Amino acid sequence: MDVKDYYKILGVEKTATAEQIKKAYRKLAVKYHPDKNPDNKAAEDKFKEINEAYEVLSDADKRKKYDQFGENYKYYEQHGGRPEDYDWGQYGGGGAGGQRHTYSYGGGNMDDMFGGAGGDGNFSDFFEQLFGSRFSGGSRRQQGPGKGRDVQATMEVSLEDAYTGATRQVEVGGSRLNIKLKPGLYEGQVIRLKGKGNPGRSGGESGDLLITIHLAPHPQYELKGQDIHTELALPLYTAVLGGKITVNTPGASLNMNIPAGTDSGKVFRLKGKGMPAYNNTGSAGDLYIKAMVHIPTNLSDKEKELFQQLSQLNENGHA
Repeated sequence: MDVKDYYKILGVEKTATAEQIKKAYRKLAVKYHPDKNPDNKAAEDKFKEINEAYEVLSDADKRKKYDQFGENYKYYEQHGGRPEDYDWGQYGGGGAGGQRHTYSYGGGNMDDMFGGAGGDGNFSDFFEQLFGSRFSGGSRRQQGPGKGRDVQATMEVSLEDAYTGATRQVEVGGSRLNIKLKPGLYEGQVIRLKGKGNPGRSGGESGDLLITIHLAPHPQYELKGQDIHTELALPLYTAVLGGKITVNTPGASLNMNIPAGTDSGKVFRLKGKGMPAYNNTGSAGDLYIKAMVHIPTNLSDKEKELFQQLSQLNENGHA
């Protein structure tokens, strides 16, 4: 049986950096998230597989052990060895290579080796897939208390909620939790809820719930860092004569002075009206507003007459 290839699951090379692994995980997690694929068992299984791969490859120590185990096992299998003959000595309480054993990892099971705990999709299931029932039932020794595994989740947040903050309700293990989101959330941010993950083993502490924030695309605003960019439909008369106009922002409506003779495409900068800095009260990006002059249509006869007069005056002025 093949060892699960976590690198292939995430679509990265074995030499991938931590940042490349994180980027690949976020992209796949959003694509296969159950909220985006309701009643899709294949997508749900893929989502679990992605999280299992990321759980290992995102942790330097787990990744090192996984690389070492995977390489050695594949080498052994390719050279005629059988799974039941595999040498556990370098990992725990096993014996020397070439001898047959009934193996149990010294001092605990394979979950401990990788820092995990019981539950669906845990690492013992991974090794049981390789070696059948050799690591299940009586072959495991009694284990002491151990921390539960962290649980990964993704939450999609609107730009408005990221700007002002909000309260969201999530369900974890049959319980509903109210989560207060602070202003200034950013793409890829991870919120940790301590003790809200999988229960610990034998009275050990529970793992944590790790929620990765995904900012939903917005039809009106574009976020670049902490700066917000938007366009403003500007009436022709206001562009020519100047005046006040109401501008919508993710947080509130603002009154803005438009100077006379404003060209289409002119960009106004409102300092400090962009995305607030997370956990840094008083600091924020800027709001950039691009004026797009709106040409009136369906003119009345009187309006057409006045525009013609203006055109003649302009021509005479440049004669």
